[in-house]
Amino acid sequence: MRKTSARLIMLLALLGMVLSGCRAAATPAAVPTPTPAAIPMATGRLLLATTTSTRDSGLLTFILPDFEKQYNIKVDVVAVGSGQAMKIGQDGNAEVLLVHSPAAEATFMTDGHGIRREDVMYNDFVIVGPTADPAGIKGMQNAVKVFAIIAEHQAKFVSRGDESGTHVKEKDVWKAAGIEPTGAWYISAGQGMGAVLTMANEQLAYTLSDRATYLARKAEGLQLEILSEGDAILFNPYGVIQVNPAKNPQIKGDLAKSFMDWIISVPVQEKIGTFGLDKWGALLFFPDSAPYHAAQSATQAN
Repeated sequence: MRKTSARLIMLLALLGMVLSGCRAAATPAAVPTPTPAAIPMATGRLLLATTTSTRDSGLLTFILPDFEKQYNIKVDVVAVGSGQAMKIGQDGNAEVLLVHSPAAEATFMTDGHGIRREDVMYNDFVIVGPTADPAGIKGMQNAVKVFAIIAEHQAKFVSRGDESGTHVKEKDVWKAAGIEPTGAWYISAGQGMGAVLTMANEQLAYTLSDRATYLARKAEGLQLEILSEGDAILFNPYGVIQVNPAKNPQIKGDLAKSFMDWIISVPVQEKIGTFGLDKWGALLFFPDSAPYHAAQSATQAN
């Protein structure tokens, strides 16, 4: 009898342990993931995420006051790399993007983050460096060969390293050269174009820059020289994108559409086509919108 009672007690204890274990392993009730709060987008203001090149070159200061006056609003500008600008748009924290990274822009649109994209303008990239030119690239046009020579000499090169359109273009050239740049000579700054030009200037290094920002900084005393230019691989197109209003209920879709219509319009395109002439004697950006090209074709036909 005692043995039977002992066995019963042991079985009950084991059963309790099993049941306890089952309760501990049970999956807790799912907790709903909170929806991220939308950032404030004030009435009468438009949030534009764009590149440091449009800011550092002075282009935005040149054209945006006209839009602000015409629509009686203020444009708030966030100037970062193209990749960061598109991430801001993807998160619904901008209403319009002005960027220069065609492949990433196409993905952005395919993934439904934007509802409209238009060509706006283009300029080009140049390879700049110290007057001493330690790698001996001055006058060479082939950008791939130039990068290969810089790597061979392990001459200092400052990269933006920020997934901007400029950084993406730089990586394309290294890839075409069959080179993975590493070592003390290759400096990844993680900075905008203006800051990278300053670093390259201070360290007597080479870098890849959009022509507009380079000329703007050159006018401020930058000592770097254009050592290689003109290769077709260095072409640099810009596009404007309207962010999908579904990303954020505060996005002002009508105002964003108005901005896109405005920046690709013929008068604004013609103004973009004069930027830089008075100060540098050369254009910094070339108009490239569909309405502009249509107007040019009509003029030529007449």
